[in-house]
Amino acid sequence: MKAAVFRGPNQPLTIEEIPTPSPGAGEVVVKVVGCGLCHTDLHYLDHGVKTFKDPPLILGHEAAGTVSAIGTGVDGWGEGDRVMIPAVLTCGHCHYCRKGRENICDHMVMLGNNIDGAYAEYVVAPAKDLIRVPDGLPLERACVIADAISTPYHAVKNRARVQPGDVVAVVGCGGVGLNVVQCATVAGATVIAIDLNEERLAIARTLGAVETINPGQIERMDKYVRKLTGGGVDIAFEAIGNPNTMKMAYGLLRRGGRLCVIGYSADQLTISAAKLMYFELEVIGSLGCGGGDYAEIIRLVEAGRIDLDPVISGTVALDDINDGLDNLRNGVGVRWVVTP
Repeated sequence: MKAAVFRGPNQPLTIEEIPTPSPGAGEVVVKVVGCGLCHTDLHYLDHGVKTFKDPPLILGHEAAGTVSAIGTGVDGWGEGDRVMIPAVLTCGHCHYCRKGRENICDHMVMLGNNIDGAYAEYVVAPAKDLIRVPDGLPLERACVIADAISTPYHAVKNRARVQPGDVVAVVGCGGVGLNVVQCATVAGATVIAIDLNEERLAIARTLGAVETINPGQIERMDKYVRKLTGGGVDIAFEAIGNPNTMKMAYGLLRRGGRLCVIGYSADQLTISAAKLMYFELEVIGSLGCGGGDYAEIIRLVEAGRIDLDPVISGTVALDDINDGLDNLRNGVGVRWVVTP
């Protein structure tokens, strides 16, 4: 099969012919129809973040396709079934899995990190983790649910616990941040979107943001937002992965507010402990999504309450994957999908 192989940081992916995988016990092989390009992969490619499996490695963790081969001991799936693969694969029996927090499983495995991912024509996945995709949902669009939609949904619903009437700020309107905007809107919040990119802010308005702010045009974001909201926001999301924007988001909170950090950074974050205590603030992290939420997410997409169209900018062929990654680097579009 053809695959885009990660050979190491600071070099492009190489298009190679490698053996097509075979399923082991409890596994299936999925013929990949679409796999979303994610900024997480730029951490490996550009920023020196190590993958758990040493290169060579096939990246890509946001995949949908059809079942092409089935291993022993697999029930309930047949060849041709339309499926999505969650970005995070879980053991199902550790302390966290038993508590319904599979996304922080003790034995978590991530496609394109711990094992070969889906920037390829075929990928292997555990049958128990597959999500069935309805016939009316195109697979090359459904693939982004595996991360770009599910991660914001988990952050909004389970970690930040957004309720109707909450005032929410979303700092960073990339692929994840824009979907935080629409998930928080679906949850009944009043959403303020914050980004330096005016095109992203325009998309945020179409997805439900009632206010948009370009921080490059504001001298003091904290004072501006407090005046706009009458004291600050109930919940702030940081969807960039930068300690400076995390600290800025923290400064937007009203008393009793909650900061939810979705963006990844290896750097230290320094915030005021006095403010944390005296104003009864909360700072929480959010990682991925547990398997139990996918059915509801798919229902929301089918109902049109979560809209994939504004956040999928287009598709690229596997041979052109490095051009698609350049789009991510340069802020061109929102989410691009590789179609092997």
